[in-house]
Amino acid sequence: MTAETPAGQTPHISVLLPEVLASLGDIRDRLVVDGTFGAGGYSRAFLESGARVVAFDRDIRVKPYVEALKSEFPDRFQWVNRCFSEMREGLEELGHETCDAIVLDIGVSSMQLDEAERGFSFMRDGPLDMRMSADGRSAADIVNEDDKDDIAHVLWLYGEEHKSRAIASAIVRRREERPFERTLDLAEVVERALGGRRGAPVHPATRTFQGLRIAVNDELGELERALDVAESLLKPGGVLAVVTFHSLEDRIVKTFFNERAGKVPGGSRHAPQTAKAATPVYALVTPKAVAPSQAELTANPRARSAKLRAVRRTDAASSPLVKRTSRSRSFS
Repeated sequence: MTAETPAGQTPHISVLLPEVLASLGDIRDRLVVDGTFGAGGYSRAFLESGARVVAFDRDIRVKPYVEALKSEFPDRFQWVNRCFSEMREGLEELGHETCDAIVLDIGVSSMQLDEAERGFSFMRDGPLDMRMSADGRSAADIVNEDDKDDIAHVLWLYGEEHKSRAIASAIVRRREERPFERTLDLAEVVERALGGRRGAPVHPATRTFQGLRIAVNDELGELERALDVAESLLKPGGVLAVVTFHSLEDRIVKTFFNERAGKVPGGSRHAPQTAKAATPVYALVTPKAVAPSQAELTANPRARSAKLRAVRRTDAASSPLVKRTSRSRSFS
């Protein structure tokens, strides 16, 4: 489904929408939290299914899409300009203590990628920014100010770039001549550091840009905090559905869901071990990740890495969560 698009803007296609709706079941007259509003595709679908929706987004630039839904569904749609990790505070401000479903579509949206001035894309020239909000450090701040080891850490941990040290060295050498300001400038330096494209189907700067974007926006920390808070917000029978777009996110979600459903604890360098629930607080709605259909991939190639996982809240009391000890660093 395509969100209603303000004039002059590229439409955004909501990934795995039929599958997300199926995981939620009947949501008529239910309160659904859309934790990642974006262009409003999910929120519109929930509203058209009869739900009441509270949507969250830290990106103030989604306001035109918000206003479009507010005018169409004035009594059933509310928006909060907060990160989705702050769902509890946002819901309390609106007078809600619990909800019936929470949906998170993790990562950068198509419209953000397509807006060159946001600095997310290595294919479009723009300021080297990558911030989803106007706050905090930009990608340019990291590559121009941080030491070589910290830059390499970002690219390795968040971008899963195996040649992170070579790229970090090339970045530090080049910035001594002049600072990085533009996306294509950085992409060209990374490409040269890796020996050029040589016909590779994936641009050499893909992992570098992914790593910087995740660090700038603390995306994995946001996801971990949101998973923690969702457990106490959902009513018994409520569903938490999460759509991820790369292995780091999916690993965190898979591990967390399995542990809170009472399976053997796991953990990794990206998803620290939490407590195995004494009494399962979740039941798995999707025992395995749900991938897009071939029809969806044909219509929207950007959906190729998407995965949906969902759980249903039991009536067990929330159990304590072990303090997370992620190896990620703070870059704010």
